[in-house]
Amino acid sequence: MKNSPPDSTPKTFQASAEQLLRRLEWTVLRRLDGLLQGDYRTLLRGTGMDLADLREYQHHDDVRHIDWNVTARLQQPHVRVFTEDREMSAWFLLDLSPSVDFGSTEQRKRHVSAEFVAVLARILTRHGNRVGAMLYGSGVDTVIPTRGGRQHVLRLLHTLQRRPEITAAGPTRLNELLESAANLVRRRSTLFVVSDFISEPGWEKPLGLLAQRHEVVAVRLLDPLELELPDLGLIPIRDAETGEQLLVDTHDAGFRKRFARIAAQREADLRQALARAGVDALELSTDGDLVDALMRFTDLRKRRSRLSGGHAAGGKLPMHLQQAA
Repeated sequence: MKNSPPDSTPKTFQASAEQLLRRLEWTVLRRLDGLLQGDYRTLLRGTGMDLADLREYQHHDDVRHIDWNVTARLQQPHVRVFTEDREMSAWFLLDLSPSVDFGSTEQRKRHVSAEFVAVLARILTRHGNRVGAMLYGSGVDTVIPTRGGRQHVLRLLHTLQRRPEITAAGPTRLNELLESAANLVRRRSTLFVVSDFISEPGWEKPLGLLAQRHEVVAVRLLDPLELELPDLGLIPIRDAETGEQLLVDTHDAGFRKRFARIAAQREADLRQALARAGVDALELSTDGDLVDALMRFTDLRKRRSRLSGGHAAGGKLPMHLQQAA
């Protein structure tokens, strides 16, 4: 693993990264500004707050902040007092293994990943926060430390754009990326795990451990061809992870049904694994719209926040307090 060197990127890459970021600022970011109306805390829920003190409960306090362990010990309700940490850090844990280079439309999953990183990094740095990244190819090979500012976002994009594609590199081991993040990121942060989650088993436990310490969002990259095969006749298919090639007959309706059934089961298993790990999931498709996906994600967070508030007001403990009690 190595830290990213000082910015010595060729001007051609600088121009390309500048053009990409400028296009996203004029299209995606302007639309988000209008739709979110500055409410980026919904998108980045659970960040920027530090526990400052404990004090006795008062009638106007939010019951969701009651510390039930302290309350039981002292026989008097106590609440946690938080202070806002104006400067937060976010890390992008980027899976750039061979399967991420796939795309059946004009965009590959790698391009969708880069645009997501550019947009979120710019949102965060515009509000005075810091972003960094860890890059995984056949292993964790690059770390970009957290910094702020537009130039740092450009540097991150330069690194992604000049990175060569990896051919057959063997199976992806996503657990290596997650375990490296656990060792590197000590301060509580927001972690965006950007991956198609096509990996060897074993990543679920380190993901759950990360979620106990940090705010973790699983950003799942997908392509419609990975879910359902159209009737294209006899076509060659290559496994991006191993390089193995197969000739398949997509005209066979039975084969297409089996493929769709296996894909649907994998989707269900993946969603259950992410839920067990306790992380929110954002799905980005190569044929989708980034703004629409981000708005669906913020709507989901708003609904969950309202439900959590309703349960607390009714006297039922939120899940995180049930676990702590």
